[in-house]
Amino acid sequence: MQHPQEHEERILLATREFAKSINSGRKVVADMSSLVDATSRLSLSNLDYWERLIRWEFSEVLRSSTPSKWKPWTQSTPFLTWIDLCSGDGFKREKTLCSLSGAAPNSFFFALAVRRLNDWVRQVREAAQEKLPIIAKESDPEHVVDALCVTLPHWNSWGRLEDADKRVLLEITSIEEVSQALKLRIMSATSGPMTSMLAQVGRTATLDHCLSEIAEDAIQPSVRAKAYRCLFEGKMVWFEGRKWEWTDIRYCEGRLKPVLSERNLSVTSPFLETLKKAAVDHSPMVRRVAGEMLIRELKTIGEESLKLANLLASDSSPSVSERGKFALKKLETQEA
Repeated sequence: MQHPQEHEERILLATREFAKSINSGRKVVADMSSLVDATSRLSLSNLDYWERLIRWEFSEVLRSSTPSKWKPWTQSTPFLTWIDLCSGDGFKREKTLCSLSGAAPNSFFFALAVRRLNDWVRQVREAAQEKLPIIAKESDPEHVVDALCVTLPHWNSWGRLEDADKRVLLEITSIEEVSQALKLRIMSATSGPMTSMLAQVGRTATLDHCLSEIAEDAIQPSVRAKAYRCLFEGKMVWFEGRKWEWTDIRYCEGRLKPVLSERNLSVTSPFLETLKKAAVDHSPMVRRVAGEMLIRELKTIGEESLKLANLLASDSSPSVSERGKFALKKLETQEA
């Protein structure tokens, strides 16, 4: 495993070589394979740092290697490439987005294009809205999903992101190849904010038909619990943001209150069958959801309620067994 210092040296070297080839005066597009290889090894969780590092190094090399103005025949061709998405010039970022075609070289460069939705220049954001769906359809779905996984769980912190920008990203998740890769990622990931990913993607019906599969087979217990809860309640709930709420305006005291939104699912699931599966899940987190739903629907379940209540009451997890015992007490009260 490479250390961050080694990653940084590789990035700087690849950026330097690419910048020199851009400014060499050749009338061919420079080869950026070394830069693509270097950025393919980066974690996208620290994307802001790598973007600033590449921008600084690229501009410094271009500035220092600019051909003499007395030799106009050696002036460089102003190529626009994926690396210009890092440019400090808003006009160049906009022009780069408008000129891009084909697939993104890797996850890093597609993530750079996604970040332009939060750009400080309005025209750049508009260009990103137009081009991102086109680029996503041409790109490797795994590269697209990599970028979405570092964007969707945190996009509420992007101050310039508007509803139109969110619709663009949700449109990308609905691309068939991307939605399939996204489902597999949510199910197979052993770490990361996959529960938040499922909730944010759930703003649309893209994964509604996969919720039963996710509930049964996802690796992370929190993801399975979220999927089961959605199936039980028939709706998807997601975190929309926070708003300030005064608790005592006389003393200027208040707090940030979470804002939730919801959408009814486009599919239905047999309640009792789903409850039985959740009740025997190997994670207490999921079995707690089963206990909660059993208590809520005791009157409608019928004879199976006693079996399920006894099963949960004998659970090895105290938080699950408490729910089972409470369900048994309610059943006794109903019979009395």
